[in-house]
Amino acid sequence: MSSKLTVAWMSSGVSSAVATKLLLDKIDLIFYIHIEDQHPDSIRFVRDCERWYNKKIQIMMSPYKNVENAIRGNGGAFWREGGSIETSSGRVCFVNTPNGAPCTRLLKRRVRREWEIEQTQSLRYIWGMDYTEKKRAERLCDSMPEQEHIFPLVEKKISKESAHQILKASGIKRPVMYDLGFPNNNCMGCVKGGMGYWNKVRVVLPDVFKDRAKMERCLGCTCLNGTFLDELDPNAGRDDGPVVEDCGIMCEIIKL
Repeated sequence: MSSKLTVAWMSSGVSSAVATKLLLDKIDLIFYIHIEDQHPDSIRFVRDCERWYNKKIQIMMSPYKNVENAIRGNGGAFWREGGSIETSSGRVCFVNTPNGAPCTRLLKRRVRREWEIEQTQSLRYIWGMDYTEKKRAERLCDSMPEQEHIFPLVEKKISKESAHQILKASGIKRPVMYDLGFPNNNCMGCVKGGMGYWNKVRVVLPDVFKDRAKMERCLGCTCLNGTFLDELDPNAGRDDGPVVEDCGIMCEIIKL
């Protein structure tokens, strides 16, 4: 083991799975932070990747466990129509704000940060941003200067579509959320989604849509900055469609 501990943070998405595979021989630990709102097929995918890697993937989970618990447990102010209100108890809940969503902070970042605090070695992280996400990768480096960061797909100029083709060529079935037409394997009913995303959820995952709409009304705040889901125009937003594998030569060049 090198002086730096090299860790892959898997998201149960295709890009992070392929990024991990590309640098597998350099990785000491692989982590997946699970959230109860992930599609159940996510765990199947993680276990398939574990066999693909022939290396254990350690599953972590926040004590909040799911999105609604994180939102209800968050401190701050309600975000509604550009303003804020406070609960009678003085506790406040963000669903989604210009600065991000509490579920990301409490369900993922805090879990990772608590693990980091316990480490004595320097840390090197492997991330799954694809070639189109170079700016996002740069922002991550700026926000986490304590660690070294590696982005295999960015370095090899691999797009999201090419990553899907690599996975398919390797015989691994991608997570069901992609086949349902979503571009990422995020939580079902991701509070950071836009109008087009939520209208897809309304059709494909109607029970999830109903539960999130009920949560909004219960808390008095919204995912869409002032538009409650139960008032959303069914024709609003844009549907980007599913990720279709790029049938180029990438999967032949990179033997996984």
